[in-house]
Amino acid sequence: MQVLKQQHNVCANDFAMAGAASAAVKKTLNQLGFPSAFVRRTSIAMYEGEINMVIHADGGTADVEIAEDYVKITLTDKGPGIADIDLAMQEGWSTASESVRELGFGAGMGLPNIKKQSDELEVISVAGEGTTLIITTKVNEQ
Repeated sequence: MQVLKQQHNVCANDFAMAGAASAAVKKTLNQLGFPSAFVRRTSIAMYEGEINMVIHADGGTADVEIAEDYVKITLTDKGPGIADIDLAMQEGWSTASESVRELGFGAGMGLPNIKKQSDELEVISVAGEGTTLIITTKVNEQ
């Protein structure tokens, strides 16, 4: 299989379209015949990162690389950055506003869920410049 690349834009505060990019990737993975458990893990990891861009950043881009045995998702935003990555990785910790929480988001499970669902997670963040998440899921590591 040749490596397939996709790019998706994620808009800030657009809760109506939140999850559209991860849904498109999920559809592609299903069409390509990847195992359902792998598709589920990959979709959850991407969705959580996508929602973080909608809630906390000014949107961003999702660059997806689909290979025979892995998917690599690079989520890049120009948001405020993550001041304390270790703290942000703790379940329940969130900087989401009250209005976002009223919509049912911002429970502080995004980064912990990404870590749980992925095989590799790299978080690169610079205060005032933005955050990049590099998420890799591997087919044979379920």
